[in-house]
Parts: sequence; C-alpha cells; structure tokens
Amino acid sequence: MSADVGELSGLGLLTLVYPPGLVDRVVAACGRAEHRRRLLPARLVVYFVLALALFSPAPYLEVMRHLVEGLRGQGLLGDWHIPAKSSLFRARQRLGPEPLRVLFATTAKPMGTEATPGCFWRGLRLLAVDGTCWDVADSPANAAALGRPGNSRGHDKFCFPQVRMACLIEVGTHLVLDAELADCRTGDDYADENPTCSS
Repeated sequence: MSADVGELSGLGLLTLVYPPGLVDRVVAACGRAEHRRRLLPARLVVYFVLALALFSPAPYLEVMRHLVEGLRGQGLLGDWHIPAKSSLFRARQRLGPEPLRVLFATTAKPMGTEATPGCFWRGLRLLAVDGTCWDVADSPANAAALGRPGNSRGHDKFCFPQVRMACLIEVGTHLVLDAELADCRTGDDYADENPTCSS
C-alpha cells in the first residue's frame, strides 16, 4: 500500500467522525501501535471494526472491500490487497476492545443546541436511559461468558447468547453519550418481565 495514504486514512464518513490523528493517538495510548509495518495496521483495524457495526449483516471481507473501494478507484492502494479472513480475525484480537472504548469515551459528546428540537427543556439538556440486547455468535465461549436468556422452554434455552447494553442518550439527537455492556443475566425490570430480552 502506498505510504502516502497513511494506512487508509481516506475512509469517508468514518474519518470525518474519527480523524486519523485521533485514532492514532488512542491506539498509541492503549499500547496497541504496531512495532513493524503490517498489512493491517491498527488504524485500519479500528476503522474496520467501526465499519463492522455499520454493516453488521455483511461478511468480514465484504466490509473490508467496502472500506477500501474508494481508494482503489483513486489508485491509492498501490500493491496493498485485502487480506484473508483469518488475518482480519487475528488483527481484531491484536487490537482488543480497549482502543474502541477509549475512542468512544473521547468522542461521545452532546451535540444538540437550544435550537435543536427536543434537546432542552427550561434550559436543561434532556437525556434518557434506555437498554437493549443483541444476539452474539453462538459459541461455547460466548454462552459461558454472556449466558442465554430463558424462554418458555426454560432458562438458558434461547437460540443465541446475548449481550445487554444500558445507555444514556441525548433525547433530541438520539446520540449515545455513555453505555455499559453486560451479560444477559444482568437484570433489569424489563428483562425480568420479558425473558427473551428484546426491547
């Protein structure tokens, strides 16, 4: 890949929201900066993980193709090629979750102004607490760590392990300002009444 590209710094909207310099600082602060030149540098892996969330139904390699297609069209990829799926898995493991946590904490800020409908009431910013659950890959490790919610067939009989999220949201913009993740066995009133944990 061309060194002038800065390891794929032109990824459109993702680089507008998360500038490459910020991503590099977060990666370095978390001790995940690479010590040798890699096909999948840490900055690209951060953008790749963010893109996986945006295009969650798409396979790994398709998400990577989507990320780099604009650069390929501009002739900026040089001899860089999309790596094998196993390389993408290993790159995600090398990166770990901490850089994504720090990036979120650094950038999750209220954006609504007094003029934004639904953002303020009598001078106070309106926030809400909400929660949801997501299915995760049906693996023994996920089932052990996160558990399976119960259903009419009994406890832990739901198809997929799930992760629960509680979040703080700016009402007028629907921006998530803070979030906590836990296993699906971590209870709240809604989950106790609705064992499949869908909200």
